[in-house]
Amino acid sequence: MNAAKRGLTPQEYRLEVQALVPPLPVVRLPLAMCRGLVLAEDVTAGVSLPPFDNSAMDGYAVRASDVVSATAENPVRLPVADDIPAGRTDVAPLAPGTSQRIMTGAPLPEGADAIIQVELTDGGTENVRIDASVLPRTHVRFVGEDVSSGDVILRAGTVLHPPQLGLAAAVGLAGLPVRRPPRVLVLSTGSELVPPGDPLPPGHIYESNSVLLAAAIEEIGGKAVVLRSVPDDVATFRAVVAEHVGEADLLITSGGVSAGAYEVVKDALSDQGVEFVQVAMQPGGPQGRGSFEGLSVVALPGNPVSAALSFELFLRPALLSAMGHSRTDRPRARARATAAMTSPPGRVQYRRGRHDAGHVEVVPVGGPGSHLLASFAASNCLIEIPVGVAEVAAGDEVDLVLLD
Repeated sequence: MNAAKRGLTPQEYRLEVQALVPPLPVVRLPLAMCRGLVLAEDVTAGVSLPPFDNSAMDGYAVRASDVVSATAENPVRLPVADDIPAGRTDVAPLAPGTSQRIMTGAPLPEGADAIIQVELTDGGTENVRIDASVLPRTHVRFVGEDVSSGDVILRAGTVLHPPQLGLAAAVGLAGLPVRRPPRVLVLSTGSELVPPGDPLPPGHIYESNSVLLAAAIEEIGGKAVVLRSVPDDVATFRAVVAEHVGEADLLITSGGVSAGAYEVVKDALSDQGVEFVQVAMQPGGPQGRGSFEGLSVVALPGNPVSAALSFELFLRPALLSAMGHSRTDRPRARARATAAMTSPPGRVQYRRGRHDAGHVEVVPVGGPGSHLLASFAASNCLIEIPVGVAEVAAGDEVDLVLLD
């Protein structure tokens, strides 16, 4: 029996979807646009950090040997020869037996080897009373102590979060080479769909899948372009898609993929390079993947939970992989089910659930229906019931896909 007749397993279908979204090209983007993206090449520092010896404290630059005897009972007094604010460059050398008042980040004068913090002095501006001794190197940040010029500071494959972007800025980089965010078109179909906010005629429903899918794409760093939803008309569907071929890496549709009549996506694309299959899962069995006029297409079922689940299982890992992420799967755990559940034969079932902080127990939320979006919104995990398990009893351990 071939895969099309028996139904693809979720893992088999996941690999087919991933093949539609190859690694994205490398581009150099400004730091402000790099958060959450993946570094494509090793990055080296063009300067050292710190770039010069400087003070780690507000206080006084001294020679440690000049204050070795200082105590609160027997303080040492030194003349204050100069003031060194941060940013000053014309710093005079420190003469023996003198001090210079210095601010945090200011360059250390030649001859000084320690900083007396201001709290251990009387704060004098012409002469300063020093109430404690210090060892050489105290409160001094030395050149290259953090990073030396030429060091590799970020490795290819690093996900760029605020600390990594801050480091890049600290060594003077205005941008970084990253895998370009995917550009994804999102199109919902159905003559019954009404945009949120419009009056709802009898027999119609508000269109929610494009909002859900676009948010999921943006959440992982992609760029979503929501096309207007189209009625169940093949010519209109093809015309809307054709307008945007060449603008994106992927088209995601929702609805119109089942076996019934008026399945517009299936009717429009089944002889145009897109193949429609059954995946052995519930919900979300009917699926489609391929290309239309050179544009990769993944066609999802129209029921909102089916669309959301399909994105989680197939599109989220494919897009993350194309962006260069090495970790594309949601975390997993095991927990005890608090209620009994049943699962259809020959399919992996994904039920919605809420787990506790320690993943000790999981509470099934709602039933198995693919229209129960409120249950999905109230969940923080998927309960995965594998093929061959027809019943789960309360207290049985189950596998969880963690969504939070």
